[in-house]
Amino acid sequence: MRDQFIKALKTRQNSFSMSLTDVQIERLANYYDLVREQNEFLNLIAPTTGEEFAVRHVLESLTLLEYLPRETTIADVGTGAGLPSIPCLLVREGLSGMLIESKEKKVKFLSSAVEALGLGDRVTIVNKQFEEADPGDTEYVTCRALDKFTTKLPRLMKWSRPRGLLLFGGNNLAEKLRDLDVKFDQKLMPLSEQRFLFVIKGGR
Repeated sequence: MRDQFIKALKTRQNSFSMSLTDVQIERLANYYDLVREQNEFLNLIAPTTGEEFAVRHVLESLTLLEYLPRETTIADVGTGAGLPSIPCLLVREGLSGMLIESKEKKVKFLSSAVEALGLGDRVTIVNKQFEEADPGDTEYVTCRALDKFTTKLPRLMKWSRPRGLLLFGGNNLAEKLRDLDVKFDQKLMPLSEQRFLFVIKGGR
């Protein structure tokens, strides 16, 4: 499984206009191992192959980096297994993150994974609903798999203001953003027909 994951990263990264170093790939593979070991017990992600994890979970998460300064802090709302933030943190050393997750069993996984991956000095883990968390000095907010995403979107936008928003979703999320009269850019994920990254600039 690890070999399949690594091979997929190497062969598919060009589709995402990325050029990962061997050190970065090794770090990402270590993360994949941690998720795979615990997924059966914690249901961190839906069952997936090494190639699917590499493309859909890791390479798609790394598309965030195109929209982030070299050194900044992000808040990852409903992070679950640490997606999309942990792959980004592993690849870009100037990045810091606040991982917000309400489910305690997933928080325990995140805590152990962050330490095992050497990210402890750049990551804060918050075991709360996002509305109860203080985003502090974070400059961007990202979200990939929040339960009832479209329902919670108005509250998320109010909570995150004036930070930039980087949201992963499909056409239903685009429709909701239009309903809210939100200006956004969207990037279709490579190797996908219906998954997008929605970019909403910060400002009051």
